[in-house]
Amino acid sequence: MAEPTEPAEPTEPTEPPGRRSESPWALLGVLAVVVFGLVLVQVNHWRWGSGLVGAALVLGGMLRLVLPARWAGLLKVRSRAVDVSIMIALGIGIGLLAISVPALRPR
Repeated sequence: MAEPTEPAEPTEPTEPPGRRSESPWALLGVLAVVVFGLVLVQVNHWRWGSGLVGAALVLGGMLRLVLPARWAGLLKVRSRAVDVSIMIALGIGIGLLAISVPALRPR
């Protein structure tokens, strides 16, 4: 007797080889600003560098808010509301810390 065959599962449409559905450019732009801010921190401009890192997070949140899901790419981790609120809150928090921490006075 022949064994019953299982019905074939519908296949998902695939994109052409070499093409990804997620665009890395939004994340790479935000990371470039973060790296530049960390370089500023390293060369002893910690207030400017920390502010720039905070601004990069706010930029990432704004990009996630306005870009469609395909263009937001790797900035898209959770729902839009969660991604935007976390990035903007962290960016504002880092920016406020950069402003409020008193500068060290040399002796």
